[in-house]
Amino acid sequence: MRAKIGRVHCRLALRQLVRRETVAPVSTSIWFWIAFHVGVFVALAADLIQFKHRDRELSMRAAAQRTLLWIALSLAFSLVVMRLQGPERALDFLTGYLIEYSLSVDNIFVFVLIFSSFGVPPKSQHRVLVWGILGALVMRGIMIWLGVTLVSRFHWVLYIFGVFLLVTAVRMFFVKDKEVDYSNTWLMRLSRRSVHVTNGFRNEHFTARVNGRFMITPLALVLIMIDVMDLVFAVDSIPAVFAITTDTFIVYTSNICAILGLRSLYFLVAKLMDRFLYLKTGLAIILGFVGLKMLLSERFPIPNYISLLVIVAVLFITITVSIILTRNRSAVAARK
Repeated sequence: MRAKIGRVHCRLALRQLVRRETVAPVSTSIWFWIAFHVGVFVALAADLIQFKHRDRELSMRAAAQRTLLWIALSLAFSLVVMRLQGPERALDFLTGYLIEYSLSVDNIFVFVLIFSSFGVPPKSQHRVLVWGILGALVMRGIMIWLGVTLVSRFHWVLYIFGVFLLVTAVRMFFVKDKEVDYSNTWLMRLSRRSVHVTNGFRNEHFTARVNGRFMITPLALVLIMIDVMDLVFAVDSIPAVFAITTDTFIVYTSNICAILGLRSLYFLVAKLMDRFLYLKTGLAIILGFVGLKMLLSERFPIPNYISLLVIVAVLFITITVSIILTRNRSAVAARK
């Protein structure tokens, strides 16, 4: 009898611990917020200035180097979080960052189609991605604040997020994407009717004056489309991080760090899209796992270090299998 009562008390204590972790996160100093944003804007400005002086598009080697640099910076930031807020928050950041970073690959597939639909020159794509991040800073900040507010007041919202992620995972796993002409969507048609648009690109400018009349360029339409699609993807990715933590600072910084690395990752992955056959399947498995983690958090709480291991394992297996199979196909095609 006493053993049974002890198990009940342990289970209740564990549930309270899980609830306390997801509802009452650690407060973050305002100076930490300011320092993070200063670092983000300095990094964006330096990257934009450096690329502006570049007279050619980003090569595969340069993209790989920048991708590794952004990953290293994010890992360094996790060490700062560990020093100031403890190892548990650092683990939350790393897990959330990995979820966001892996899901951002799905963004890249859509970005490739958008740039292809509009015929954007490779050199101009980088500028669109940089300014798209500034829009993402604002939009995702608002969405995260609303999400944390909802979860803190209505804990059952996490279950809605969990069901939503499961539905998204099933759709991603079984439904094939349809080819979309993003230059001819209703949003683009509305934009062209609302403002004057130049016939062609004006180098890397978003606006231009033609015969004394202010006009936007097609590159501005691309930027609008990129920001809209980022908002759509945020509906999936932000709830996924809520399965790890509802600490506003951790959710926000993991999102932004993943987005910062998205630009260089784009130029790396865009040319290797045919090699990642099963990556989307892996992303669907990750979303499904995160959705189940949310739904089962009360009765079967899954520690975040296990979540991190599962995500790493799924990504490693799907990417490795994709590379091996495509390498074999390339070898067969070369023989023919």
